[in-house]
Amino acid sequence: MSKIKILVVDDSVVVRRLLSNVLDGDAALEVVGTAPNGRIALAKISQVNPDLIVLDVEMPDMDGLETLAAIRKIDKNIPVIMFSALTELGAVATLNALALGATDYVTKPHNMKSKEAALEHIREQLIPKIKVFCNGGKMPKVGNIQVPKTHNNPTPLPVKSGLISSNSAVNFKSKIEIVAIGVSTGGPNALETILQDLPANFPVPIVIVQHMPPVFTKRLADRLTEKCKIRVEEAVTGGIVEPGVAWIAPGDYHLVLEKQGFGARIRTHQEARENSCRPAVDVLFRSTAKIYGAGVLGVVLTGMGHDGLLGCQNIREAGGRIIVQDEASSVVWGMPGSVVNSGFADRVVSLQDMAREIIDRVMSQ
Repeated sequence: MSKIKILVVDDSVVVRRLLSNVLDGDAALEVVGTAPNGRIALAKISQVNPDLIVLDVEMPDMDGLETLAAIRKIDKNIPVIMFSALTELGAVATLNALALGATDYVTKPHNMKSKEAALEHIREQLIPKIKVFCNGGKMPKVGNIQVPKTHNNPTPLPVKSGLISSNSAVNFKSKIEIVAIGVSTGGPNALETILQDLPANFPVPIVIVQHMPPVFTKRLADRLTEKCKIRVEEAVTGGIVEPGVAWIAPGDYHLVLEKQGFGARIRTHQEARENSCRPAVDVLFRSTAKIYGAGVLGVVLTGMGHDGLLGCQNIREAGGRIIVQDEASSVVWGMPGSVVNSGFADRVVSLQDMAREIIDRVMSQ
């Protein structure tokens, strides 16, 4: 098989060398060119014909956002991964880049104890994304995910948009008390698409796990609040869950709900990662199902991996419902695909139809 060709764009010669060494060290990848700024990168694209571009955010002469906008004018489909600093400015610029059409982002090594730790961070965070995006957003086959078998496990459903499982007609009538959303790769744009269509008087609370590092989640919440009718907050311990407010798990903290009187309050913690993630969707879904039972509407959106799968099982066993994003509108159909293939999805919906589906289910009760 031919190697995946990568163009690395960064103003730091040290970073360009570091990225090139890591990526060339993988047998499936080849760095075919490097550039210190956007102008040189644009000239090189036609010369080296890359399959994917790794693009620094902050560069002199022509920064990452300007470069990305120019790339999208000549090629709307080539995957572009932003290589972002883990700072306030880096977070804002990265969210702007995603809105402009960047495929995803990876944060630069930060406070690493050694060079090898920095190299491992790049290997773990960047290489899997490159391989998925250059495979059309499809997750590589790595064998079946093992889901514990119980008498409540539903029969797996065919992967077909709009399909409803046999028990959803009954579930549709029970009262939804909370919406729990899990999302990863492609999440900021997906969340914006959905949340901006929800009315200001949305009658139930929303809790969200978006796989993101610290700093980024706060900036995402602020950005969504600016664009949406409902309020979006980064979750804090002690916060009261209330209707019409969406809470996003803070980077590097799990988000759980705890019973308080007739409602629930928020707690964040840094216990062990699950599915290599913190925050993890499974942690949120599990705690939500424990408190709200059949009143949970779980929503699984675009993302790599299978975080949220076992949490969906918890929701289904408690009598709740699950809707997932379809493959066609997902950046990566890993998380939603694993839920569908395991039989836990009540309905598969396109991103553009997701807000209406949520509203219909919440309001028609």
